[in-house]
Amino acid sequence: MTATVLVVDDEPDLEALVLQKFRRQIRNGAVAFVFAHDGIEALASIEQHPHVDMVVSDINMPRMDGLSLLAKLQEAEDKKSTIIVSAYGDMSNIRTAMNRGAFDFLTKPIDFGDLEMTIEKTIRHVEAMREARRRQAEAERAHASLSRYFSPQIASRLAAVGDSDGMEVHWREVATIFTDITGFTSLVETVAPDVLGALLNEYVGGMTDVVFAHEGTVAKIIGDAIQVLFNAPGDQPDYARRAIACAHDLDIWAQAFRDRWKEKGVSFGATRIGVHAGPALVGNFGGSRFFDYTAYGDTINTAARLEAANKHLGTRICVSAAAADSAGNFQGRPVGNISLRGRSEPLRAFEPLQDARFKTTANAQYGEAFAKLEAGDAAAMPAFAALVGLHADDALAGFHLKRLLNGAKGARIQLD
Repeated sequence: MTATVLVVDDEPDLEALVLQKFRRQIRNGAVAFVFAHDGIEALASIEQHPHVDMVVSDINMPRMDGLSLLAKLQEAEDKKSTIIVSAYGDMSNIRTAMNRGAFDFLTKPIDFGDLEMTIEKTIRHVEAMREARRRQAEAERAHASLSRYFSPQIASRLAAVGDSDGMEVHWREVATIFTDITGFTSLVETVAPDVLGALLNEYVGGMTDVVFAHEGTVAKIIGDAIQVLFNAPGDQPDYARRAIACAHDLDIWAQAFRDRWKEKGVSFGATRIGVHAGPALVGNFGGSRFFDYTAYGDTINTAARLEAANKHLGTRICVSAAAADSAGNFQGRPVGNISLRGRSEPLRAFEPLQDARFKTTANAQYGEAFAKLEAGDAAAMPAFAALVGLHADDALAGFHLKRLLNGAKGARIQLD
């Protein structure tokens, strides 16, 4: 790359002398020179040649001297590295030049060997600064892109080490969450566009904030549906526990969101959540032109079907046994063995419970009724009936009672 040097001096013979002394470097394309005769002309020249890499300036010149030019150059957004050259090499001038941002200071008569070395040193400095700015700009672009998917902590780390770190497609153990909203299609058809826009933006923003608080990764947002990953791209040994804790907080936030908009006269559906853990193919599937960090595989599909299962079960969160077992100290109640579309074997599922609800008498009663259901005990029906009688809002108990009344046997649940 050719470095462009602006030489500012009112001596009439200096231009020819510089071109003669640096003829080899000019011929080789290492350096090019632009000339001006005072500070005002130099500023005009920089406007015409914004690619100037550095300035070599005399001090004593008409209209605008070198120290005033130096001050102007340092005020500009694109600060030029400047070497001050003067016959007035006293300490006062040197200190003034350095305080105003000069890169170096040389005295006249000019030693062209010294000038050549100083220019080379300054060019190396300019190139280092340019590279640093380029890397910073790349990091800022990477951070802006990554922040759409990852929590601020993860995005900053990935941007710092390079956005290819952990982005390549590979198999990885993950926990994944799928969320969806009941009745969203009907809402789209009945709510004014400006209201729908505000509604959905607030919803997605709030749900994303909850995910990021647990350091999860937002893999996809499709309309009202959100897909979340844990243990990707970085290692999170407690990824299943994080996913279940995140699901609880997403449910709490979504319910509060519904209440807020209900007060405004908008009926917003409940958020259904599915959680599963297992291997998935994870990475950037967008190629070199489009960044699309996401995951594919049976684990992802199963989480999506667990989310949909909530519609039949009357629950809002459905967690697989794989996720519950991986989390450790899981608190919840069994849903049953669900036969999901696309799976040959039924999947054990649970409804996770917050600590206060987990310790209630009602949950203990549910556990007893469910044990009878699994054992094929005829007493399961009256046990669930008694539970529903005491707790009419227990949708899952009501689901099992309805199944038993329709002749179902055991805890295996066939969903359409």
